[in-house]
Parts: sequence; structure tokens; C-alpha cells
Amino acid sequence: MQTEIAKNSVVTLKYTVTDPDGAVIDDGQHPLVYLHGGYDGIFPMLEEALHGKKLGENFKIKLQPEDAFGDYDEELVLVEDAKLFPDNIEVGMSFERVSDDGEEEIIYRITDIAEGKVVVDGNHPLAGIALIFDVTVAEVRAGTAEEISHGHVHGAGGHHH
Repeated sequence: MQTEIAKNSVVTLKYTVTDPDGAVIDDGQHPLVYLHGGYDGIFPMLEEALHGKKLGENFKIKLQPEDAFGDYDEELVLVEDAKLFPDNIEVGMSFERVSDDGEEEIIYRITDIAEGKVVVDGNHPLAGIALIFDVTVAEVRAGTAEEISHGHVHGAGGHHH
């Protein structure tokens, strides 16, 4: 039985995420299951810290915004004319929009509606926030050939085709 995290391990983590003030960002209701080894299943800095950890091991790590959801970008906050939107919009709704260069799709959230204007924000809700992960390695197993070739976990907690 595999007990140490190495490349191509399927890892199950029990975790909580808080901000620097101790406010809970994610209570970890559902364990995180990912394929270890650079498959972009979790933040690279967190994955690096997990490498070589053993089953049952617990640790805390603080990720700065640039290692998590990025710094807050004021240029992603736009004020648009309400006429550009359907009548039934509400604060909190999200929509996708292709970036000006056509390279990527950005998800914008409506953050305010007032006086015929709609404020939309393309930043991730956790952009600009440092995140503190309290992590316990709950399970480690070897990834299957199929999981490794696909670059992600299959089955319970993973991807289903």
C-alpha cells in the first residue's frame, strides 16, 4: 500500500481554507481528490508542499494571492449601461465574456446595479486574498494508467466520462 505522495499518486485531502483574519473560505465539506505530479489539479505551490508527505500527515500553508487566485485587477471592474443586460439581472449573477484580445473567456460577476448602470467584476471572488490551507493527507494510492494518461482522477471524487 502506498503511503507517501509521489508523482502519479491519487491523493485525498481533508482540508479547511481560511483568510488571514481566520474567516472560513472553504470548510472542506467534500474532501479534495487530485492526481499528483503537475496535472494542474491544485495550486502548484500547495502541490509542491504536499510532495513527499505521508498518509495522516497534517500541515498548514499560506498562499499569497499570486500563488492562489491572483492579485485584484481594477481593470477587470467595468461599469456598463443597464440597457446591455436583460431586465431580470441581479447582483451576484455571473456571465462569460471573451477578453478584448479574444484569447480567453473571463467570468464576470454583477456586483452593483444603480441608476441605469451595472457594475461587473471579472476578478475571481478570492482574488487579492491570501489563503491559509490546513491540510491532512487522508488517502494516497497509485493512479491508474487511464487516470495518468487523462491527467485527472476518475471515479468517486474525480472525473466521470
